Amino acid sequence: MLLERFLSQIVRQGTLVLVDSRGREHTMGDGTNPRCRVRIAPGLREVRLLTNPPLFLAEAFMDGKVAIEEGSIGDLLEILLRNYLHLEQHPLARAARVIGRQGRRLQQYNPLHRARQNVAHHYDLGNALYDLFLDEDRQYSCAYFESPDDSLENAQFKKKRHIAAKLFLNRPDLGVLDIGSGWGGMGLYLAQAAGCTVEGLTLSTEARSTERAAAAGLADRVHFHLRDYREETRTFDRIVSVGMFEHVGKRHYNEFFNKIRTLLNDDGVCVLHSIGRFDEPAPVNPFIRKYIFPGTDIPALSAVMAAVERSGLFATDIEILRLHYAETLKHWRTRFSQNRDLIAALYDEKFCRMWDMYLTSCELGFRYSGLMVFQLQLTKRLDAVPLIRDYMVDWERGQTPLPM
Repeated sequence: MLLERFLSQIVRQGTLVLVDSRGREHTMGDGTNPRCRVRIAPGLREVRLLTNPPLFLAEAFMDGKVAIEEGSIGDLLEILLRNYLHLEQHPLARAARVIGRQGRRLQQYNPLHRARQNVAHHYDLGNALYDLFLDEDRQYSCAYFESPDDSLENAQFKKKRHIAAKLFLNRPDLGVLDIGSGWGGMGLYLAQAAGCTVEGLTLSTEARSTERAAAAGLADRVHFHLRDYREETRTFDRIVSVGMFEHVGKRHYNEFFNKIRTLLNDDGVCVLHSIGRFDEPAPVNPFIRKYIFPGTDIPALSAVMAAVERSGLFATDIEILRLHYAETLKHWRTRFSQNRDLIAALYDEKFCRMWDMYLTSCELGFRYSGLMVFQLQLTKRLDAVPLIRDYMVDWERGQTPLPM
């Protein structure tokens, strides 16, 4: 069997037991953990799994044609990712990367109308879903874990505090633009903690952030708009963008940073928080692109910094958050699993399997596949922020107490 021969060449760490579509059992690996037993349903063309494994394995799992009989989908993906070096060197994997790169530029084309469609595909699934696995503030981006014992709520609070410290909030009534404001938690925090006036931009019709601002008594200082950042015309003292840049697309990097420079006052500061890659630019997982985040792109810092340089902005601080998103996704996956029956009632079992694959593959991607998060501080002037970073630490330490 072609699939069994392929996996036997790949799987050298961990233990994979494969029951093929004819009921024959094949064991591969070194007998150690993680261990997983997988059954392929009769009638599934196994060779199809080899033509584009990241996509077709996910689709077969979603459709129930690949069943996990021992272990979990996480165990299966961990086995594959631990053996990624062998997988990457296989001729079939190299062919799949070539195919992925050929369509990459078209997929990253992200004009205004497509940007709105892409956002609606994921973020407008309904607030009830996100209530069941996010923290109370609905922070749908990487948290900041100062300790492995941090709760998700505390780690998300610390993320907002960490980003705010980099904005250099050195005077009251700063005007802040929040690009990709989501449910409004970042903007509300900046208004509450530093007295900022915030304008938030989102393309999600389900965000309900305006209602949150009114409930917090901040309707006079925090405003949210259903608007693309390219449509904004005012200028601001500070710009923050959390978890939005991944949807810009490489073709639009120059456009993005040129617009940031236009929107930023001369002494302004911008902080960009985004998923990134440690290695060179590469295609996004085709399952994620097709089913979860259409049009998404995982930036490589090499490509990002080239666009920053062309824009005339200065990169005044860069921080890499390594395993913080893996821990964030672990919390989300645990909460999703705890509420699986409620989520299946909202959608269906196929949706739950799709999101199992999404949350698990992303978590393991940050553990084993070279994904990270970067925070990039940008200015138009070299003297816009202090010469040393003590102001960040001092501001963070002054923001207490933490929420329970």
